[in-house]
Amino acid sequence: MHKLLTFRNEKLLRRALTHRSYVHENPGEGEHNERLEFLGDAILNFLSGEYLYRHHPEKGEDELTRRRSALVDEKQLAKFAEEVGIDFRMRLGRGAILDGGFQNPNLLSSTFEAVIGAYYLDHNGDIEAVRAIVEPLFNSVPEQIVVVRSNVDSKNRFQEWVQRNITINPPEYITKQVGGLSHAPIFTAKVFVDGKEYGEGKGRNKKDAEKAAAENALAKLKQEGWL
Repeated sequence: MHKLLTFRNEKLLRRALTHRSYVHENPGEGEHNERLEFLGDAILNFLSGEYLYRHHPEKGEDELTRRRSALVDEKQLAKFAEEVGIDFRMRLGRGAILDGGFQNPNLLSSTFEAVIGAYYLDHNGDIEAVRAIVEPLFNSVPEQIVVVRSNVDSKNRFQEWVQRNITINPPEYITKQVGGLSHAPIFTAKVFVDGKEYGEGKGRNKKDAEKAAAENALAKLKQEGWL
C-alpha cells in the first residue's frame, strides 16, 4: 500500500475518501471530504510552487505560475490518485459509481486533494511529511507534458494579457453551482477586470468553469482584434 494511504487515524482517511454522494445516501456517515479537499488544494499549490522555484531558478514568475497550474491541474492530480491507489478506494454513492465515478477525473483529483489534506493533519501539520510524498509524484511527470500544458493554460494567458494591457490587478472570477447532481455538479463562472465582465463559462467543477470563462474572454479579445 502506498504511504499516502497509511494513516494513524483511520477515521481521517475514511473521511478523505468519502464523497458527498456517499453521505447523501448514508446520512449516518457524518462529514464528507470537501473541507479536506480545500486544505489539500492549498497544500499542493504551496508545495508545487516551492518545488518549481527550486528546480527552475532560471524561470520567471509567469512561467512558474503556468507550470504550477499544469503540475496540479485536474488531469494530473487524477493520474496521481490512480498511481497511489485512491481510485477504487473512493467511497461514492451508487449514482456516482454508475456514472463511472471511479474513472472520473474530477472525483479522482478532488479526492486526491482531500487525502493530501488528511495526511497533513494525520502528521500533526508536518509539511515535510507531505513533501516527502508528493515530490516523487512531481518528479514522475515528464518535463514535456508540463511544458505543453503550461502553454495552453487559459487563465494564465488571460491574466498576462490583462496585466500587459489594462491593470496590474489579476482578473476576478465569480463562480457558483447552477445545477447538476450531487456527484456531478455544474458550475458557471464569470470573469471580471476592474468590474467589467470579459467572459463566462461552465464546467463540472470550479476550476474548469473558470478556465472556460477565461477561454471565452480570450476568444472575444481575438474576435475584436486585441489578440
